[in-house]
Amino acid sequence: MTTSIIVIGAGVVGASTALALQKDGHQVTLVDRDSPCSGASFGNAGAIVNGSCVPTAMPGTIFDVMSMLSQPLSPLSIKASYFPKILPWLMRFILQSRTRAVDDNSKHLHALSKTAVASWQKLTANSEISCLLRQTGWLKVYESDKSFDGTKKSRELVDKIGTPYEILNASQIHDLEPNLAPIFKRGFYQKDSLSIINPDRLVKGMVELFVAEGGTYKQFEVKTIKTTSDKVEISDHKNSLSADKIVIATGAWSRTLAKQLGDSIPLDTERGYHLMMPESTKKLLNRPVLNGENSFVLSPMETGLRMTSQVEFAGLKAKPNYKHIRNLLPAVKRMLPKVDTSEQSVWLGFRPSIPDSLPVIGFSTRSDRVLYAFGHHHLGMTLGAITGLTIADLVAKRQTAFSLTPYQANRF
Repeated sequence: MTTSIIVIGAGVVGASTALALQKDGHQVTLVDRDSPCSGASFGNAGAIVNGSCVPTAMPGTIFDVMSMLSQPLSPLSIKASYFPKILPWLMRFILQSRTRAVDDNSKHLHALSKTAVASWQKLTANSEISCLLRQTGWLKVYESDKSFDGTKKSRELVDKIGTPYEILNASQIHDLEPNLAPIFKRGFYQKDSLSIINPDRLVKGMVELFVAEGGTYKQFEVKTIKTTSDKVEISDHKNSLSADKIVIATGAWSRTLAKQLGDSIPLDTERGYHLMMPESTKKLLNRPVLNGENSFVLSPMETGLRMTSQVEFAGLKAKPNYKHIRNLLPAVKRMLPKVDTSEQSVWLGFRPSIPDSLPVIGFSTRSDRVLYAFGHHHLGMTLGAITGLTIADLVAKRQTAFSLTPYQANRF
């Protein structure tokens, strides 16, 4: 049966959801207050990590946080004036670092991500945008045995789940990435993962495909949502749109809309940054590479090499602080001696993060006319396609590929 559906949010999750619902024959309208891919989807590292299963909160997290906050090149920062507001979130986060919670969260992350690559291939099949996805694998490199040994707990989780990977020595790292400096002793390589050479073009291409197939895109800022027995209405205080169902996929801005519907979600934003280097630098690497010493990723994009880094807790309104990511440029040069680190552009994005590292996917607790698809933290690109396909299964009342209980809004 054809259903009218409004998807709110035109990032990777919203665009994936709109496409998946359209493929099922529904009448879909995609809305966003800005142009497509204006949020966190625009500036990420472009990695689709198949079988990702390591939550952010791990045993010993509280000590890691304290250590990182004291480091001059720390990947973590908390704006002092924001600390009282983020404290309840941090307390929940620390509770999620208990062993049992970590094991559960790891299992549930893997249930989502184990078909990440297959889901992307299904969603983009027979389309021009599929060429933006490349089978490159995902590589992490470490200069010392000490830093590599610091990943032991993460690797034990991966082993327990069964996600395939390879441990590399210096020679094997050089074979994969000959332009890296010969300073890296150990590597962690997941060859089944994909990379996106232009996340912005991918998401915009998805929206263009959606519109070409008969979907509707509207620039519309949703201020209020009202549900009745037979429809859902969204309003910007001047105009309104209504449909049989809506999907909220507005990333870091989703908490406010969910609260209107009676759902209190402990979602905050991990602000992340990127810095683009000249186009000539894109040939220096073959895949996204994470520097395990300094916690940044270098990704070869269509437009140049992109460095992504930082977790900054400062909310949605604070001005960008580009100092931290610029301070990493000497480490980039040490890692990749041939690189031209001239800054072409810098960017700030807002990752929608929940303490247990699991997104919210499923129906609102108050209405089966409202579905949620947000909170994907660092894995928005990885989990975008599978989330869209899962929402389509829910609307069609099909059996989902995995239990949605761990991702529901009533878990908090």
